[in-house]
Amino acid sequence: MATAAFVLISIIFLTLVYLALQPASRSPPEGSRYPPGPEAGREHYVVSTEKVANDLLRERGSIYSSRAQAPASAQLLSDNLRPVLLPYNGVWRNGRKFMHQVANASVAPQYHSTQELEATRMLADLIRDPARYEHWFQRYSAAVVFRLAFGKRIDTGDEEIVQQIVAVNHNLERIASPGAYLVDTFPILMKLPRFLAPFKREIEELHRREHSLFRGLLEDVRERMKDGTAPKCWERDFLENQSEFNLTDDEGAYVVGTMFEAGSGTTSAAMMSFVLAMVLHPLWFRKVQEETDSVCGAKRMPYLDDVRQLPIVRAAIKETLRWRPVTAGGLPHMSTKDDVYEGLFIPANTVIHPNQWAIHREPELYPQPESYLPERWLDSSYRTTFKSPLSVYPNLHNYSNFGFGRRVCPGQNIAERNLYLLAARIAWAANISKAKDEEGNEIDPPLYDYTAGFNAQPKWFPFELQVRSQERWAVIEEELKRGAESDPLK
Repeated sequence: MATAAFVLISIIFLTLVYLALQPASRSPPEGSRYPPGPEAGREHYVVSTEKVANDLLRERGSIYSSRAQAPASAQLLSDNLRPVLLPYNGVWRNGRKFMHQVANASVAPQYHSTQELEATRMLADLIRDPARYEHWFQRYSAAVVFRLAFGKRIDTGDEEIVQQIVAVNHNLERIASPGAYLVDTFPILMKLPRFLAPFKREIEELHRREHSLFRGLLEDVRERMKDGTAPKCWERDFLENQSEFNLTDDEGAYVVGTMFEAGSGTTSAAMMSFVLAMVLHPLWFRKVQEETDSVCGAKRMPYLDDVRQLPIVRAAIKETLRWRPVTAGGLPHMSTKDDVYEGLFIPANTVIHPNQWAIHREPELYPQPESYLPERWLDSSYRTTFKSPLSVYPNLHNYSNFGFGRRVCPGQNIAERNLYLLAARIAWAANISKAKDEEGNEIDPPLYDYTAGFNAQPKWFPFELQVRSQERWAVIEEELKRGAESDPLK
């Protein structure tokens, strides 16, 4: 009891000191004003239009590209190593330089064979057991990035190494969630000694595990490089050019490790929303099928080289990401200097929240915003969204779903290809429809019943999926066989 009372008194004392040290609100520069809203210990601005988000986070990216340093997730869990949580500093820029080198638009075509191999495996298993669609999408996402990042295969998706990284993802989402830890509201609690701060002991242990995981993956590639068995992969690229990027082993391990961490969750979440959209909008699924048939016929499945000829596929994906953004709340930026925007004063260290859910529902940009309308990207009457030629547009370049400015997702070129390929192949190979109950009545999946967290995805729902013909199944089996024979990691 005495210890508990001492802890409580310490917390109250530190909290009072923290509140006393908070700076008073400054008067805005002449001719400007604070935006409307309640007073708070720290300025938080929510951006709900695409124009304002682009004006601030892209056009003024030099002062809006940092991150607020949450003690629980950025410091205790990540030890200031996780790129997505780093402030705008030299370590972040060096890591970003490496990410760009391995994932930019010019190198992305080098990964097509990997994506197509794993897409065939996913498609075959999805047809065999559609009820496990969540698992197949997650395995595809993990398998592609695991090959690219570490030169390793994922066969089942249940491997221990995959489960460890899934656990790392879940820990990050939980710990970084607003309000999860009191220390994020009152950072002065970081001054408590460890024996009085159980949150420190808990989170530091989770850091130890993820650090061991990421460093273990790096050291494994380093050892394989010594005996000449390391395949080309991002981890090898880093180790061979480490001095060029000016990153320590720990920093490089987190750069590559968290590229897997990010890429393995977003693609699968988006594909689950795509399936939901197709189940709810069967006319659009038929249009996607008709387009893939017109390009590929029944005797070969779609490849990434076909994408330019598949604008309806691309429109269906882009509309899915607008209709159900994966990171609906967006990832917050932080300003590093005072700024005035259209008469509104934005002090340094203000947290800017790009609210993707609201941005993607601006009626001026997206008429009937709650409706799933891929035609808005294809029909010239939609003046705010249509672009030509359709051999190029719609695409996901500079699409707000991937973030803004200097903090845009570095893997967007790979993610875009993943989504197009999977959507096209599912439509080419299978029929999708609503599930039926025991009396033969169609079961309507919930319009919005999604998980919480960074990457929102629809909770499991039933639907029917069958291969369109035995001819198409034979094509898939032949592609599986050919992929297994040519797999460089077999």
